[in-house]
Parts: sequence; C-alpha cells; structure tokens
Amino acid sequence: MTIEQIKMPKLGESVTEGTIGRWLVGVGDKVKKYDSLAEVMTDKVNAEIPSSFTGVIKELIAHEGDTLSVGEIICTIEVAGSVPSKPETSGVSGADSVATTAKTIAARLAAAPSEPVKGQHSSEKIRYSPAVLKLSQEHGIDLSLVKGSGAEGRITRKDLLKLIEAGTIPTAAVTPKSDQKQETVIEPSSLTQTISNTTDVELPVNGLRKAIASNMVRSMQEIPHAWMMVEVDVTNLVSYRNAMKAEFKQKEGFNLTFFAFFVKAVAQALKAYPELNSTWAGDKIIQKKDINISIAVATDNALFVPVIKHADEKSIKGIAREISEYAVKTRTGKLTNADMSGGTFTVNNTGSFGSVQSMGIINYPQAAILQVESIIKRPVVVNDNMIAIRDMVNLCLSLDHRILDGLVCGRFLQHLKTILEGISKENTSIY
Repeated sequence: MTIEQIKMPKLGESVTEGTIGRWLVGVGDKVKKYDSLAEVMTDKVNAEIPSSFTGVIKELIAHEGDTLSVGEIICTIEVAGSVPSKPETSGVSGADSVATTAKTIAARLAAAPSEPVKGQHSSEKIRYSPAVLKLSQEHGIDLSLVKGSGAEGRITRKDLLKLIEAGTIPTAAVTPKSDQKQETVIEPSSLTQTISNTTDVELPVNGLRKAIASNMVRSMQEIPHAWMMVEVDVTNLVSYRNAMKAEFKQKEGFNLTFFAFFVKAVAQALKAYPELNSTWAGDKIIQKKDINISIAVATDNALFVPVIKHADEKSIKGIAREISEYAVKTRTGKLTNADMSGGTFTVNNTGSFGSVQSMGIINYPQAAILQVESIIKRPVVVNDNMIAIRDMVNLCLSLDHRILDGLVCGRFLQHLKTILEGISKENTSIY
C-alpha cells in the first residue's frame, strides 16, 4: 500500500486556482479511478475533480470553501500495489522546497476552520459554506440549532435540505451564555451576506473574484480601449417580438428574448466585417474563421461568459434556446469548460439592468465587446417633418485600438443598425 496525492487540476487555459465547493467523498471511502471526488468552482466553470487512482481516501487536506492554486494537494489516497512516485524537484533546492512546504502548511492551518474547544470561554468561530449560508437565509434557518453531518460536525447543504423537506426548520434564536461569546465567520466565497451597519466590514476576496479581477486588469493594461456608440430604432423589432412571444413560449417552452435578435444581428454583421472577429498575437493579427459569440451571464458574485458557437449559422430560435439553457446552467452551477471556451466576440445585455449607456471592458484576448442597452420609448423626428414615439436602443462598442480603427468599427455599427432596423414580421424568420 502506498499513499498518493490528488492535486488541484487545471480546468482551463487561464485558470490558476479553484475553490472547493463540496466534497463528494469522505475519509475511508473507496473510489475508483475517474470517480468524482469534489465539486470545484473557478471564474470560468464549475466542475468535478476526478480521482487519478483506485483506492481508499486517506485524508481530505482541503476544506470546503478553501481556494487552492493549480497543483496544490487537495487530498491523499491509499492505493494498493502502486509504486511511490518520485518527489518533484523542478530545479528547486532542498532548502527552498522545505521553506515552500512550510509556507503551504502554514497557509492551510491559517485557512482551516476553527474547532470549538470544549469548555472554552473565548470566542468560538463557526464556518459556513456559501451554499449553506444562502439556503439558511432563504428559509430562515437558525444554524446554531442545526446538527451538522459533515467533517468535524460541519453543516452541509444536505443537512438543510433534509430539514426543509421534513418541514422541521429551527428558527428560534438561542442567546449565548454570558461567558461564551459566539462569532459567526462567513466563508470567503460568500459576498452576499447580512451585515451590521454599525461598523465597517471586511469582505475576503474569493478565488472567483480574484480571477475576474486579474482578467479585467490584464485587459485594461494590455488593450488600448476605444469606444463608440450608435442609436438604433428597433420599433419594428419590438412589435414583431411582442406579437410572437406568447405563441413562441407556448410552442417552444422557452422565452423569445430581444437579446436573441441582437445576437443574431451581431453574428451577421461580423460576417460582413470579420476584422472585429480577431485576436492580437503580438507580431500578427489572427482573424477567426468561426463566429462564436460570448454572452455575459452574471450571478450574485461572479460573471460567466458561455459561448454560442457558430452563431451566424443558427436561427433566432436556436440562439434563444441556447441563451435560455445557459441561463439555467449558470444558475445551477452546471456550466462546463466547453461551454465557456472558443469565444471570438462578446455581446453584453446591459439593458437588462436598465442601463442606457456603458463602456464594457473587452473580454481578453478578443478585439471588441458590444453593450446592448435598454430599449427606451422616446419622441424621435421622423422624415424631417413629424415627431413619433419610437423604441430606441443604444449600442456601445469597446474596441482594441491595436487591431481596430474608427473607420471599420463605424461601418460595422452602421451595418448592424441597418440589420436591426430592417427586422420585421414581413422579412425576418425566427425559425
């Protein structure tokens, strides 16, 4: 018997770390090679970590909520008949290796959840995972009255679901004894929490937010952003979509959104102006053959960009279906790395928040991002001699000025405007 290490795998090209969302195994469990060990969250994707060996789980080194870099050990497994692997030196001296190991152990000890000590009169810290915290807040569950079944008595999401299903939700608050001040510590990956307004609160930055921050900083530092905007009269589009939406929902089972029309129109415009479907590569510009539209989908504390591949070849119905499916996947944490990869141009539906004008940060290493703003009814001069109430929308384009100039981007936006203003029941098919 030998002890092997399972490490945090690389889950994407630019992914450098992941957060353990939930362990799917416990110490002593027998697992086969490729069995799922834990759910892990990154800024790009939620995935499951497979076992590299067949054996028995010996130790869970990482805790739920811990953020680890790619290559860090998450657990150990006892394997029958395997040959102990040679230590990885990577050109690091023995002293450096010991120092690095010491730092890693110290960091893990610092990040480990505090265990209440029997009879102690100092502050007792209790850690809750983001999923547990959110579920308890939604259902008014007093976590101090819940007995946890997880490691070291930790409360798991499964514990709360059992209480909710059984209808036995503990809600009565218990006042701590005078000599036992109890402090609740919220896990770093929770950014939505009820806080006191009597003092400043420090919110730790989780792995997802760190990765998003890193990508945004890289984009702003490396890409010289420029910005353009056009306004578009989408009155006919609005009338067409509103006339079709009820019948479409009943027939197809998902919504016909305005956004689907915009994504389709952008794909058509990119086909006419492929310069915007490009990437900067130092000594050359790579013009992408496929038109794969990244769409921004936000959760309470993260931003994801699933990709509608070959959008120019899909119907409005097909695009609407993918938008709906990606929204569900994002909410349920089921987006895969494949869903997030291959994007060549990003369209952001900022209008869903009521925004009318904004400047997007380019989704590195793409060449541009388009913000589709809110559709607003307002008076517009028509045919130089009358005023009418029209449905107007602003389209805001951020561009990489290394790749693109105002001329080609202006033509792209004008072409997109023509496509959108030409959409109507008479000349546009949804199917």
